[in-house]
Amino acid sequence: MTQPDLAPLIGDALALWRRHGGSCPIPGLSLTVTEAPMGPIHVVYRPSMCIVLQGAKISHLGETAYRYGAGNCLITSMDVPIRADIVGATPDAPYIAAVVTLDPATIADLLLELPADAPAAPPEPAALSVHPLSADLLDPLSRLMALAVRPRDIPVLAPMIRREIVWQLLNGPQGGVLRQIGLTDSRTARIGRAIAWVRENFARTLSVPHLAALAGMSPATFHRHFKAATAMTPVQFQKSLRLQEARRLLLADGSDVAQVGFAIGYESPSQFSREYRRMFGAPPGRDGAQIRRAVVSETPA
Repeated sequence: MTQPDLAPLIGDALALWRRHGGSCPIPGLSLTVTEAPMGPIHVVYRPSMCIVLQGAKISHLGETAYRYGAGNCLITSMDVPIRADIVGATPDAPYIAAVVTLDPATIADLLLELPADAPAAPPEPAALSVHPLSADLLDPLSRLMALAVRPRDIPVLAPMIRREIVWQLLNGPQGGVLRQIGLTDSRTARIGRAIAWVRENFARTLSVPHLAALAGMSPATFHRHFKAATAMTPVQFQKSLRLQEARRLLLADGSDVAQVGFAIGYESPSQFSREYRRMFGAPPGRDGAQIRRAVVSETPA
């Protein structure tokens, strides 16, 4: 596949970023621009397409690393906790990426319009996958960014352009992965239902048989497909969500460490502190204080 010319999109993205002070006024579209390597970044990815226009990034799902750079896109098919590192960024060539959210209902609707020879869904669900960027996506993505200077057009045209982007994805090399998102009885959708329960109830005791029932699978089959999709066991997945929520709580209000541990489902403060340090590299109290100091120092006076 010929490498698409990304220079116009890079210019569009930088102009939008600077015009709106690092934010993006278009629903379903977000931009990241940074002039230096960053990480580790702990975040939950939602169903989306991340297009790297310049630089490079590595996203870790469990023990599996996904590296993607300029001209690649990362497709996320379900909610998953990620540790990411931006590894290619300099003042002269900043890391620039655009993320477009993927709506399962839109995908399901467009599946009805696909031709018979459209890419088939993969046999196993995959939460993350890296693909080359199709040139067919450049024009709609540019038009989506251009809406930022025509705010009256955004409510009407942005959903239409995002639908066009999904259509191009479904008919491109990423189409098989997207089909799994839109098919309500696909393994991806069924594992997604279990993930949704864990996300909403991460502080509760986890029952694999209960999650398997939500996914319509036997416990053994569910466990196998869950780990194939997320590179984690259900217990590891829940632990990652719990610790990310703990970090958010510590950053938000500097809550007492023991109270945070209990709030996210830990009965032992020492276990909470130990597992938090293993994930984030510092005990919860010290890590929360360091993050709050960093945020304060970066806030303009």
